[in-house]
Amino acid sequence: MLIENEAAMIALAKQLVEDVQAGDCFALHGDLGAGKSFLARAMMRALGVTDEALPSPTFAIIQEYDANTELKVAHMDWYRLEDSFEVANLGVDEFFSPPWLTLIEWSERAPKLLPQSTTHIYIELDDTDINTRHVRIEKP
Repeated sequence: MLIENEAAMIALAKQLVEDVQAGDCFALHGDLGAGKSFLARAMMRALGVTDEALPSPTFAIIQEYDANTELKVAHMDWYRLEDSFEVANLGVDEFFSPPWLTLIEWSERAPKLLPQSTTHIYIELDDTDINTRHVRIEKP
């Protein structure tokens, strides 16, 4: 699907979280600057996360938030981690069940640790327009 601007990405985020349930996991794939963090923040806002700042968890690795529902949101960024051993040592598996909804950037670092029910979202830059993204969603 073609996402032509930030408003369209926000609309996609709202659509993605319409029917989420505790225990759901989303793996966000894409190059640096593709829009993974933007989409994650838009999804959290759509879920009612009201924290003023929603920083990328690149250095913290895991940021935890309360949504306005019964969900808790774990936003993870595995970019700085080397492999599945390092990821597993963080105890990330505890976030793959209720009450958590998990958003993971750079899940390629440890793909075998992801639940089989993970929804994968691939975001690619467009060669002709810096505002446009190509998005592919693979649901389990």
